[in-house]
Amino acid sequence: MEPKYFLSIVFSSYIWKDIGWNSIIYFAAIMGINQDIYESAAIDGANRVRQIIYITIPSLVPTMVILFILSLGDVLKAGFDQIYLLKTPGNASVSEIIDTYVIRTGIQQGDFSYAIAIGLIQGLIGLILVLVVNKLASRKFDTSLF
Repeated sequence: MEPKYFLSIVFSSYIWKDIGWNSIIYFAAIMGINQDIYESAAIDGANRVRQIIYITIPSLVPTMVILFILSLGDVLKAGFDQIYLLKTPGNASVSEIIDTYVIRTGIQQGDFSYAIAIGLIQGLIGLILVLVVNKLASRKFDTSLF
């Protein structure tokens, strides 16, 4: 009910929700790194920290870039399910996002065409963000979705 706690609760629950899936993705990427590189670094005298800095993290950059690009498509959605479930009259002043506005406008007020237009604009902005960042990532990191 307290608006001052709403954003911290939503943020921490969003992190908690996504940490498991992202851990699986990063673990799979780490397992895909050639072990011969680590053995060569150990022979050259690199300790575990140096191996992480100079082998593991640079090898994870393509995975980080791809996950960042994929997350940009949903940046304007802001976790609708969590916010909609946590929204109460007490925190309504801080819990309004585009998706809850679309639901309120379309379903509760019956202005379907306006709600569809807002949703379409939101989707187009997400698409443009993905395409632009994908092009930039292709130029900068030689990694892209397509």
